Amino acid sequence: MSISPLSQQRWTAREICLVAVMSAVVFLATFVPKIPIPLGYAHLGDAAIFLIVFLAGRRQGVWAGCIGSAFADLLGGFPLWIGPTILIKFIMALSFAIFVEKVSEENVLKSSRIFIALVLATLIMTAGYTIFGAILYDSLEAGLSSAPGLLIKSAVNIAAFYVAIVLLKDRAVINR
Repeated sequence: MSISPLSQQRWTAREICLVAVMSAVVFLATFVPKIPIPLGYAHLGDAAIFLIVFLAGRRQGVWAGCIGSAFADLLGGFPLWIGPTILIKFIMALSFAIFVEKVSEENVLKSSRIFIALVLATLIMTAGYTIFGAILYDSLEAGLSSAPGLLIKSAVNIAAFYVAIVLLKDRAVINR
């Protein structure tokens, strides 16, 4: 089993269109509900990424997460963060995907594996933005100042993921 989201070489027109639409969803969930925190803003984009990875699968979810988040940084006035965001969201989405690939849709609300994957992925995201904040602003204090806001944002995104799963449970088809 390959862990690369790029393991399949050819994309179908359907997959490309789905990634484009899912990227737009991630962009909107990231760009619209902006709440300022040190070095950036809180949003619901991570919940959208987790939902897309769970419903559409690793390959489409990782790409949609990276593209949608990068566009949010570009259009939101944070072009300096595009590179770090792509790397962080890639690792975040991939780590979540690896953990949840074997979880069935019936067990999503009861699965400790999903919860652990969400916590791990959001901790990766928090650590990534904290490290890159320290590097980009040449100050460990600047990087660490964003951590509390990122952790709160992570908890909100985990809760939003579960709310979305409950709302979509009977309407969404898992296509992984």
